[in-house]
Amino acid sequence: MSVQQEAGTGGEALEVWIDQDLCTGDGICAQYAPEVFELDIDGLAYVKGADAEMLQAPGATTPVPLPLLTDVVDSARECPGECIHVRRVSDRVEVYGPDAE
Repeated sequence: MSVQQEAGTGGEALEVWIDQDLCTGDGICAQYAPEVFELDIDGLAYVKGADAEMLQAPGATTPVPLPLLTDVVDSARECPGECIHVRRVSDRVEVYGPDAE
């Protein structure tokens, strides 16, 4: 079963964000998906925008590129801080992460 089928996303657009208040700075996310996540000098992880710039505003989201979906989901699953949230863009329902149903 694919990651999309498992979450019931049906190919819908997804976005990801990080709760820096919970980030432990382990860098697992940046190892899995360096195109999406980056560690800053403060030791915390942030998502990257379309231009590969780090988005440091609280709650900043970035689209999950379909080819990187599995890596982003693995990041959310393996994150020791449980701070990575992946949700559908259409209804903002979390499909992976600590608040997923």
